[in-house]
Amino acid sequence: MTEENKGVLYALLAYVIWGAFPLYWKLLEHVDSLEILTNRVIWSFIFTTIFLLLLKQRKHLIEDLKSLWKNKKLFIALLSASLVITCNWYLYIWAVTHDHVVDASLGYYINPLITVVFGVFFFKEKLSKAQMCAVIVAFIGVLIMTLSYGQVPWIALLIAITFATYSALKKKITLDATRGLAIETLFILPLALGFYICTWTTSEPALLNINLFTDLLLILGGIVTAVPLVLFAKGAQRIPQYLIGFFQYFTPTVALIFGVVLYNEPFTTTDLLAFGFIWLAVIIFAASTISEIRKRHFAKKQETVNVKMI
Repeated sequence: MTEENKGVLYALLAYVIWGAFPLYWKLLEHVDSLEILTNRVIWSFIFTTIFLLLLKQRKHLIEDLKSLWKNKKLFIALLSASLVITCNWYLYIWAVTHDHVVDASLGYYINPLITVVFGVFFFKEKLSKAQMCAVIVAFIGVLIMTLSYGQVPWIALLIAITFATYSALKKKITLDATRGLAIETLFILPLALGFYICTWTTSEPALLNINLFTDLLLILGGIVTAVPLVLFAKGAQRIPQYLIGFFQYFTPTVALIFGVVLYNEPFTTTDLLAFGFIWLAVIIFAASTISEIRKRHFAKKQETVNVKMI
């Protein structure tokens, strides 16, 4: 399996898992969103660090930290990525636990458009005519959906911008995916611990004070968070930015189905029209991507044949 194919598999798995997140966070809607986020940061750091120790990666982790300290640009990039993804986590958790799963889905439909734009402007990636057409068609769908709201969909826009920014920052970071996640959560850990100290002194947090099931959900949120992020980081380093943008449509599609079918959130005829444009864009993008992969494969095969003939 080629590195690009591995990247495709990693990224696809990450987005499918993210799409199923509403099922998990809905079970914690009786807990304050900020406390869910705090537990997510703390337990992600703990489980990722334990995993690294089991893999005997302690020396490499220390070397990464030393390297980061020497390379200020990389340090700032990873610190920025950790802050941005923390904001994204909070926005998504709040949306899901406050019956805005469809809004969160809209955010992740807008996100690939921003990711593709980032790829063109920051990484000098080029889009084919078909891919550009897909972006325009998707933009029309998002515009219809936005206008149907009658106001700026702030939740969706903030979710989209924060994750697209995180994706662009991670593209520049060459650290091992798992160690990178451990360091990202380490940056936010002091804030998370500070929040819990304040909560314990002023009120009663949900952890250890509701029931065992709630405690387990809060703790296991660390593992649920770590797995797709590691997969995403591994995938982002192996595939082009535009392909990441395409795969990101899997997450909101799965979330949309949950929001409408399981949680009975409103889905009007206008919404259906808007999503129709977006789904058409996905089909165009997929067909274009498959066509390009086949062309590259044929070109390599032809080159190999020519070499043998010589």
